[in-house]
Amino acid sequence: MAAAPPSYCFVAFPPCSKDGLVVFGKNSARPRDEVQEVVYFAAAAHDPGSKVECTYIEIEQVPKTHAVVLSRPSWLWGAEMGANEHGVCVANEAVVTREPASESEALLGMDLVRLGLERGATAKEALDVIVALLEEYGQGGNYYEDGSSCHTFQSAFLIVDRNEAWILETSGKYWAAEKITEGVKCICNQLSLTTKIDAEHPELRNYVRSQGWWNGDSDFNFSEVFSLADDHLACCSGRESLEKQGGDVSAQAMIDVLRDKDSGVCVDSESFLTTASIVSVLPQDPSFPCVHYFTGTPDPSRSIFKPFIFVDDVKLVPKVQSPSFGNDDPAKKIPRFQEKPDRRHELYKAHEWARSLLENDQDKGQKLMRIMLDLEKQGLEAMDDILTRTEVLDPAEVVDLFYDCVDTELKFFK
Repeated sequence: MAAAPPSYCFVAFPPCSKDGLVVFGKNSARPRDEVQEVVYFAAAAHDPGSKVECTYIEIEQVPKTHAVVLSRPSWLWGAEMGANEHGVCVANEAVVTREPASESEALLGMDLVRLGLERGATAKEALDVIVALLEEYGQGGNYYEDGSSCHTFQSAFLIVDRNEAWILETSGKYWAAEKITEGVKCICNQLSLTTKIDAEHPELRNYVRSQGWWNGDSDFNFSEVFSLADDHLACCSGRESLEKQGGDVSAQAMIDVLRDKDSGVCVDSESFLTTASIVSVLPQDPSFPCVHYFTGTPDPSRSIFKPFIFVDDVKLVPKVQSPSFGNDDPAKKIPRFQEKPDRRHELYKAHEWARSLLENDQDKGQKLMRIMLDLEKQGLEAMDDILTRTEVLDPAEVVDLFYDCVDTELKFFK
């Protein structure tokens, strides 16, 4: 059975986080050569009876979908992580359970990330959307763009809004969830729910009893019941780093944790690489905007986090979008993945050059990195100003925000 990629997701609530902010972060560990793009989809109305084509299957569309910004492997429909216009953030983790994951094409966990964001205006609504779709359509299919082997996993999710978070862990169509409203939480590629379960599939306990996995007499511990052997041990070294901040977890603190290779949170191994990262800052006061920072490039220790704020008519950023191959895409043809097209976007290509410079010319590489980190710092300070000022944000001030940050980064690379 394939090992799940070692991604990490975090959320920090007051009193651990700063100034009444909820801070969310995720590193997406995926196959080393996979490209992630950052894409925005505006809110939309849909005709009755219309369908939506997900990565592998078509499902019923809803009358209205929310605006979303997503970081996603560029060959699929869904997303590893993202946010919507209502301040909901969702991230996905691939997990292995004692229930074999299905190779039959259904919804991917990454499809469920996007569907939850498009259809849920709160964290709880997104949770309800995901579990209803799981019940109706199931989860399954290849998690990787690989024609030689089918890599299948179950899914875990961290679903966050300004007021609460839900950890949702699944096995097949069965699931359990825990509600979080304070402190620091982390999930990774292992099950983490134990006996504190705030919502669950109505047949969950009957099902595991029928399988002989739980006798019904002892406390019901989700991880112990569904994990293989001792695979449910605590996996999150990054959580201690955040807890040590002592009430000061900020966007910068979350970025520092995501960049930490020594702890294993920033993955750079023979098989896997942190191919993209996100940090979101969600003020509990709804009069302030949420700010979402994306890298759009691999290895956060060598990337910069660029801010995005939802406003009407936000400017699209083609330079972080991969080329589209339409119906000729090998991911859409049956049999799938017989070829691997070049999915690199403009920022990814420029970043490859910068990584090469860092590896081959240390002096020039370090100088470039200092310039890039200074650019990132300016962005963080400008966003701090927006989140602390008393006057209402003028949308015109940020409509080009992400576009301009990507453009500036590219100019430095050139």
